[in-house]
Amino acid sequence: MKNKTNILLIYTGGTIGMVKDYKTGALKAFNFDELVGNIPELNQLDCNIKGISFEKPIDSSNMNPDHWVTIASMIEDNYKAYDGFVVLHGSDTMSYSASALSFMLENLSKPVIFTGSQLPIGDLRTDAKENLITSIQIAALKEKGMPIVQEVGLYFEYKLYRANRTTKINAEHFEAFASLNHPPLVESGVHLKVHYSYLTKRPHKAKSLQVHKKMDNNIAVLKLFPGLNRSVLKGILNISGLKAVILETYGAGNAPMDNWFLNELEGAIAKGLYIINVTQCSGGGVSMGHYETSEKLKEMQLINGKDITTEAAIAKAMYLLGSNISGKLFKTIFETPLRGEMH
Repeated sequence: MKNKTNILLIYTGGTIGMVKDYKTGALKAFNFDELVGNIPELNQLDCNIKGISFEKPIDSSNMNPDHWVTIASMIEDNYKAYDGFVVLHGSDTMSYSASALSFMLENLSKPVIFTGSQLPIGDLRTDAKENLITSIQIAALKEKGMPIVQEVGLYFEYKLYRANRTTKINAEHFEAFASLNHPPLVESGVHLKVHYSYLTKRPHKAKSLQVHKKMDNNIAVLKLFPGLNRSVLKGILNISGLKAVILETYGAGNAPMDNWFLNELEGAIAKGLYIINVTQCSGGGVSMGHYETSEKLKEMQLINGKDITTEAAIAKAMYLLGSNISGKLFKTIFETPLRGEMH
């Protein structure tokens, strides 16, 4: 008799874990013990499903790096006992959390699937059931006794994406997330279609899981816009204790050529501030030196964020700063794909 696959659900909060009290119309937190009662289809999955929850489930708008450490620790504590993990999370900051976990869980060889929903699980037209059932099904996929997905993914509306490639694009549609620079890993139709060539390949002799719990949040995000003035730029670059700035530039990494602008950046870099160039476009990436308006940034040794999302750039910067990477190595390592987050 084959052993059943063990899946752990981790509930952090968010719409997916709410049920409507039809008498009052109020939303209340979901009780995991009632899970199978609410979704009898889970019985067909041939999995042992257990659930644990944050002591106090939170709205994902309140998510912070300490909560990421809690999620990572829950996975670490249960890693040997389970074949896969499904993290139920509010959609607003899901791409940030899922990106962070991809860096925090080094040598991951099991699936960690983030999912959530736009409507509560008890709603008539809810997307919660499909998202949850398919996330569990994907987390349980195996081939030759090994999990097919061995990375952090984000599943929403019929598609599993690499988590650190996603961004939330819509607050109202069921198709809330996109991964414009990397194709989906799995698509759910009549059958589950696995795109094997896009999955992270683990070596046969995989190293054991290493969980990084130091995330340094002394960073800022600065989005360029026509009319950004010197005092605002100076104020941000000189924030006390600031270590890195994610600079959201135009198009393929372009920025104004005003002397004051370039001088402020140059001065900040000379003082040891890391400035990471990412595009504010949803798709595509940075190609410094392609246009004259980015040539100077390249000469200045801005860190090239390539086609990384802002969410993943934030997570990667926090992770590298928390790892105490030396100043000389920071740029090289940031520009190197660590978890498939950039090309």
